[in-house]
Amino acid sequence: MHTEITRRVSPEEEELAKKREELALLHAELADRELLLTDLRAELSAFEALYLRQIGTLYAQLDEWNAKVAERFAEQEGTEEARSAATQARAQAEESNSAVREGAAKGEGFKASPELKKLFREVAMRIHPDHATDEADRHKRTQLMKEANAAYERGDAETLRRILEEYESSPESVKGEGVAADLMRVIRQIRQVRSRLSQIELEIASLIDSDIAKLRAKVEVARAEGRELLTEMAEDLRKRIDAARRRFEAGSGAKAAKT
Repeated sequence: MHTEITRRVSPEEEELAKKREELALLHAELADRELLLTDLRAELSAFEALYLRQIGTLYAQLDEWNAKVAERFAEQEGTEEARSAATQARAQAEESNSAVREGAAKGEGFKASPELKKLFREVAMRIHPDHATDEADRHKRTQLMKEANAAYERGDAETLRRILEEYESSPESVKGEGVAADLMRVIRQIRQVRSRLSQIELEIASLIDSDIAKLRAKVEVARAEGRELLTEMAEDLRKRIDAARRRFEAGSGAKAAKT
């Protein structure tokens, strides 16, 4: 008579299986939230670049004319108060010009394709630092994740594939052995992933609460009403620039008349 001997699964092995299932779900959630965070950063960066090109350049022009008016007034009046006001106006103009120059270096826009989103999510699932089992692995994953974020924002699918292949062929991707060690490793990974998820939520909330995000929300609401808010802002600024230029020219004329 043939008797089949079935090995009983230990409590530790049962617990390890449960924890691995929990970790797999958390990994999927983490990849989704990392994608959302990266998308939000890129979209806000692109909108900020658009704002600086359409509106920031006009603010820079307005600040420049206001600085010229203040400097001309300080020259004519010769008071300490007028000179101080002129110094502040010039500093504001330089700050505006600097912001526009920085904005000009940013991308024209950001729109990730479904294929790119899927690839980035796969990369995040595999190489995220919170999946690390030791410090050496964490360091390598951190560097690769930074590269992946930058590649995603550039729309560089080839680099994302290279990063994934590089990690999967590395020694750090080989897992250890032993139920007790594996259980402890998985428990620590779960804790790390939950911590990162909490951090992501704070980062997302901070981005949503930023001035540029609030402005983008206003632009979207206005567009839904059939209005282009940035165009309206640009028109208002052009009127203010014309007024500032006329003030400067009027001041120059007055000085010429005196001489």
